[in-house]
Amino acid sequence: MGKYKHIFFDLDRTLWDFEQNATDTLNDIYLDENLKQYGISDSEDFIRVYRLFNRGLWQQYKENQVTKDYLKTERFYRTLKHFGVEDYELAERIGKDYIEVSPTKKKLFPYSIEILEYLKSKYQLHIITNGFEEVQFVKLEHAGLRPFFNEVITSESVGFKKPDKKIFDFAIEKAGATKHDSIMIGDDAEADIIGAQQAGIDQVYVNFFKPGNGVKATYEVNSLNEIEEIL
Repeated sequence: MGKYKHIFFDLDRTLWDFEQNATDTLNDIYLDENLKQYGISDSEDFIRVYRLFNRGLWQQYKENQVTKDYLKTERFYRTLKHFGVEDYELAERIGKDYIEVSPTKKKLFPYSIEILEYLKSKYQLHIITNGFEEVQFVKLEHAGLRPFFNEVITSESVGFKKPDKKIFDFAIEKAGATKHDSIMIGDDAEADIIGAQQAGIDQVYVNFFKPGNGVKATYEVNSLNEIEEIL
């Protein structure tokens, strides 16, 4: 597709396997903090409850209803409280450890490196992410992804989160691109696909798990290696 010169990637759940890396980190924390002594029978139960609270708080964070600092501790405080453990200091410590350890994990989705190597020689590659500023660069470095990308645009540095059109407009300007020579690749139907559509940018929907959500993207793939057939 000769019209494109700039490719904007999402990071979490598109290239970097957020769920697996989070699970590995939470398993580490469960053991390191010996959470079994608090009556939390196993790490699977701990992770399951954490994800329920984290999902709700992240939605509030995306809607600017809670702050980042509140989210980082509160998700663990509510998880511990669910198990009858009301210990804010423990929640704060776990929250800090999670932020420090999780971005050092290196699990990527299949073909992440291969597709980036294929695209790098043909396009300028960039990242647009809603993740926390201090962890996204650590993820990129530890997972060996940083050399592939020219610009890394975080919502925290811009002041707007995907799907807000303003973050896409900022990214286009920062990269020296135009909407017509750019394409967005991501897994999140709302943040990445609808957000890019509203900004007037073509999209590749990375639909790993094939849920029927009715989103109509410019292109859709079920595996990263399928991007070669498009770009």
